[in-house]
Amino acid sequence: MPSRHRLARLLQGAAAATAALTMLAAAAPATAHPGPGSAALSSERVFVEASTVPAEELADFNSPQPLADYVRERSPRRAATAPTAAAAPAADAPEELRKQCAEHAGKAKGAKGWIKSRFESCQKRPYDLVLRNKRGTETIGRLWFDQWILGFAQDGSRRVDYTSSIGNIRVQPIPSEDATKWHIGQYFSHTINAATSGPDAKVNAPQTTSRDELLGVWDRDPRWTLTYTSPDTGAFDPKNDQRVDTLVTMDLTAGSPNATPFRDGVGAYRSNVRFDYAGQIAGKHKGTVFTEARVQLTMSRKDPEVKESALHIYDAQKRPERTFPSFVGKSVPGEKEPLHRLVDKDKQDDNRTKSIGECKKVWGNYTRSGLQCDEYPFASTREGSMKGDNRFSVRLIDGKDNLAGGKRINKTYTLNRVLDGDPFYVKITD
Repeated sequence: MPSRHRLARLLQGAAAATAALTMLAAAAPATAHPGPGSAALSSERVFVEASTVPAEELADFNSPQPLADYVRERSPRRAATAPTAAAAPAADAPEELRKQCAEHAGKAKGAKGWIKSRFESCQKRPYDLVLRNKRGTETIGRLWFDQWILGFAQDGSRRVDYTSSIGNIRVQPIPSEDATKWHIGQYFSHTINAATSGPDAKVNAPQTTSRDELLGVWDRDPRWTLTYTSPDTGAFDPKNDQRVDTLVTMDLTAGSPNATPFRDGVGAYRSNVRFDYAGQIAGKHKGTVFTEARVQLTMSRKDPEVKESALHIYDAQKRPERTFPSFVGKSVPGEKEPLHRLVDKDKQDDNRTKSIGECKKVWGNYTRSGLQCDEYPFASTREGSMKGDNRFSVRLIDGKDNLAGGKRINKTYTLNRVLDGDPFYVKITD
């Protein structure tokens, strides 16, 4: 396999040639001469995205052929052992995640994929690549395949696993091209964000982080798993949550003995993960999360346990003119603008003290009423009443309802490993 440094040089060195080819493919008919800047293409064959190639050039290349069928036709002796293209997807990965990933195809095909939760993510990215001749004027082959990456972060362990696979491989070469010599490569790497991580932040990468194989090898053995871990001190430290913010990326290449690598595969996949040892405030003392997951507390106005809490939040978000303190143009965050967790107990108490004071200004002494002063945004957020912008609301509600609402908030924190400063949203349903 080529080294990581060699891959980087290949990718960087061909950036200009790639741009030139893309423009040529998008604008020129099959018989057109290469335009300025295309000289670098005269001695090489290049894969490009099919979407950049004029439709008339692909007229003879619109019938994908499964790789196994192609191999069978070329070599009858191998037909008995050739795997089918249907076997390529990662069958040993949780089927429910794969199904949901396919249902979110629009997001799943992006570089960060579809992030189901703080602990599950996936990418299903279809590729349709075209191999062009030396002058870039004739299509001589086409390659289709699907890339799957399933990510699993661990609540209770400083570990994240990625199962990557290449599947559904189909080819359409012209007679003079041998598609069994085409190959696909995946190259994983990681970087640590020192600015947001704790001291001595470390990540242990898997022993193997790259795989460059012929199409037939991918067809027979489509899956591989990478595990990243982060060491901790072995003990909880309330002054150091030992967080390590990490970006895991994957570059993809495709080519043949006569072709340079597929250029647009740099950063084909990226995943932001965080390892921490935050202690009890996060539920399990340590764990790992996908930080780009949307954390959301959902409450219903029809839920008898928290209906008054939910109505208060609904009014604050949708009808702030009905809330106190009252002023023209008031808006309260949490629905489209995130809230951020606050774990400092003293600052939480300061929020509560000010909110109670606001309640007393409006409703007087309510001590023996069975009601409690509900505040939104919550005292456990940086957007609480002490922030100083008056974008908050207070209301007297049933005490049991208020306590139940508080439990829902804490459950959201611990089930999602929401740490100090982490963003989250609040949604109220009917």
